[in-house]
Amino acid sequence: MPSLEILAAFSVVCFLLSITPGPSILYIMARSISQGPSSGVSAASGMAIGSFVYVIATVLGLAAIFKYSPIAYTGLKIAGAVYLVFLGWQYFKPAEQSGSNPSLTKATNFAIMKQSLVVELTNPKTALFFLAFLPQFVSNEGAQVSTQLLVLGVIYTLITLCCDISIALLSGKLGNWLSQKNSHSQWQDKMAGSVMFILAGVIGYESIN
Repeated sequence: MPSLEILAAFSVVCFLLSITPGPSILYIMARSISQGPSSGVSAASGMAIGSFVYVIATVLGLAAIFKYSPIAYTGLKIAGAVYLVFLGWQYFKPAEQSGSNPSLTKATNFAIMKQSLVVELTNPKTALFFLAFLPQFVSNEGAQVSTQLLVLGVIYTLITLCCDISIALLSGKLGNWLSQKNSHSQWQDKMAGSVMFILAGVIGYESIN
C-alpha cells in the first residue's frame, strides 16, 4: 500500500484535476441542464465505471497499447467523436418532428449511464492519463506495483465521481430554473446538443493533428 503521505498528496492532486474544467465536466453539465440532475448523476456514474475499466487496463498493462499503437489510439478517438455527434443530433432531431419529445430526453437513467460509459471508453486519453499519472505515486519499496496502481486508481475514480456528482446536481438546478422559463426551456436541448458537437469537433481535430 502507498504511504499515508503519498495517499494524501495524491488525493489533493486528484481533487484539483477533478474540478478543472474539461470535456467530461462539459458533458455532464450538458446532460444535467437538459435532462435534470438525476441524468447528470447517471452520466457521472457511467463515466466513473469507464474510468475504472481503464484503471484495470492500466494494472494489467493493456493501456500501453494506446501509447504504442497510433492507429488504435486514433481509431478509438474517431469512434468517440462520431458517437458524440450521434448523441448531439438526438437533441436537435425532435425540432423537425411535430410536437414529439426528444427520445434522448426520455431515456432512462440506466440508458444514459450506458451511453456515458461508451463515451468514456472511447476516450483513450483516459488510458494514457492513468498510464502516465498513476506510476508517479507508486513506491518500489511498498506493496506490489499492481496493487498500488489499483488502490490509486480506485481513489482517483471515487474522488472524480464525487466531484462530477456535485457538478451534476448544481447544473441540474440551473436546468430546472431554465425549464421554468418558457423563453429558455426550448434552448436547453439545443444547448446540450451543441456541447456534444463541440466536444466531438475537439476530439476530431485532435485526431487528425
